[in-house]
Amino acid sequence: MEKDGRPNWDSPMQFVLACVSYAVGLGNVWRFPYLCQLHGGGGFLIPYLIMLLLEGLPLFYMELAIGQKMRLGSIGAWTSISPYLGGLGLASVVTSLYLCLYYNVINAWSFWYLFHSFQSVLPWGVCPINSNRTGPTEECEVATPTQYFFYRETLNISSSIEEHGGIHTGQALCLVLAWAITYLFIVRGVKSTGKVVYFTATFPYLVLFIYLIRGVTLYGAINGLKYMFTPKMAELANPRAWINAATQIFFSLGLGFGSLIAFASYNQYNNNFQNQAIVVSLINSGTSIFASIVTFAIYGFKATLNYEDCLDRMRILLLNTFDLAEDAISMDSVLEWIEKLNTTYPEQFAQIADKVREGECNLEKELDTAVEGTGLAFIVYSEAIKNMPLPQLWSVLYFFMLLLLGIGSMLGNITAIITPLRDFKIMSRMSNELFSGLVCVFCLLLGLGFTTTSGNYWFTIFNDYAATFSLLFIVLIEVIAVSYIYGIKRYVFEKDIEDMLGHRPNWYWKIMWAVTSPLLLIGLFIFYIISYIQGGTPTYQAWNKELVSSGFNIPDVVRICLTKSPVIPCTPKRQ
Repeated sequence: MEKDGRPNWDSPMQFVLACVSYAVGLGNVWRFPYLCQLHGGGGFLIPYLIMLLLEGLPLFYMELAIGQKMRLGSIGAWTSISPYLGGLGLASVVTSLYLCLYYNVINAWSFWYLFHSFQSVLPWGVCPINSNRTGPTEECEVATPTQYFFYRETLNISSSIEEHGGIHTGQALCLVLAWAITYLFIVRGVKSTGKVVYFTATFPYLVLFIYLIRGVTLYGAINGLKYMFTPKMAELANPRAWINAATQIFFSLGLGFGSLIAFASYNQYNNNFQNQAIVVSLINSGTSIFASIVTFAIYGFKATLNYEDCLDRMRILLLNTFDLAEDAISMDSVLEWIEKLNTTYPEQFAQIADKVREGECNLEKELDTAVEGTGLAFIVYSEAIKNMPLPQLWSVLYFFMLLLLGIGSMLGNITAIITPLRDFKIMSRMSNELFSGLVCVFCLLLGLGFTTTSGNYWFTIFNDYAATFSLLFIVLIEVIAVSYIYGIKRYVFEKDIEDMLGHRPNWYWKIMWAVTSPLLLIGLFIFYIISYIQGGTPTYQAWNKELVSSGFNIPDVVRICLTKSPVIPCTPKRQ
């Protein structure tokens, strides 16, 4: 199956680093910690690691085997297995195209924050002055400086998806830069990508290690680490915890996009992809756990500051209401004094009872507040960074790390488009430089829509709906095709693996491919369909500056119906 003239990775290490750079991405930093927080801290690791063995490893192994054997991109590889499966490869290309259109927007945001980190005062650390120059902007004061900077300065977001504004010039330039960097890294195919991954795959670990040292030394970090490593075992009985674990493994490894098939197609024919599949999968999961430790240290720091700020507000309220001496109530005794004054002076305490209930101070509640995605990456982390000594240094390190994680994943995403298309004769006549440039420019032009004032709402739609169902369906058809069409029964796939590795796959791999993984994927697919049907009219989070100024806040966001319905009212409401 050797293809004359097909380039190869310079070494197996380059291939491993390319897979690590692709698989280890933003989801490890902002999705996995959220799921841990949502499902009982360290207890979530049990279903997560089980799903790694039942689903992640076998499917990762399968895609590498297909790519290395056929030495073609996704379209050519599946067409070689059966002419009827060519559409499977095409579906992978289209899904990767959807992802490329919006994924580089995240890298544009990272560039934006990185450039704004080189200021004497971080712009998300303070509220801007209002137009009258009389004080801070009211909208920023009602929310927080970090929220205001992300939604109003970074996105210049409109109040709904129906309000179309112009392109945000700064964001558009950052997006152009993100695509220019992507193009430079892929311009010569695996020859340029192979050099880049040495940096994109390793440097984020250096930053995470630095952040780990800084994070565990932050005030209150121990509260976050205790929260993570104190498992709530009752969550093991929660079906959604297992479903989320399976979903996280599936998407974190980047299955179904065709990137792994494309990368493996550049391997030497006898490359030991089995060991590499195990190593990359373990590195990916280990990174998620490592990043969670760093994140929960930051969570602990932020939650402790918020908790103590709350205690201080309660202390001042009690001192002023009951006319007590300044040193009568300490931070440690606020909760005791609330109970004591409520018992001793019930009538006077009743006057502030509503304020006490609204501002109830609870460290556990602060730690329970789960945030994922852009909210974690660009708001929660920014909030913590501004309170650190030398915040500019930590900001530069963090957003540079985010940028490398995003670009590393983009290299895999764009390769999943370019490699299968280049396998066609008509495309192969074009130079690498020209063809790669045309693909990047095409994606850039379509991606500019995400830099408009309503672009973030479209970003959310693409992120939530563009790949979820399609990827599950693609990988389900893949594993059925390999097991029952190509197949394990006829021992063709086993013989292919034996031809490449010198031995056949053991019983574990065969049971996973033939039974366990397909059943899990079918279960996930059914779950998502049921959830979609039961979810009713889809809604999205909207930032409405008039409503924010009237008291609405994030996460007290306004939710607006995605589609108008005569049955379900679409009036803004608190959540």
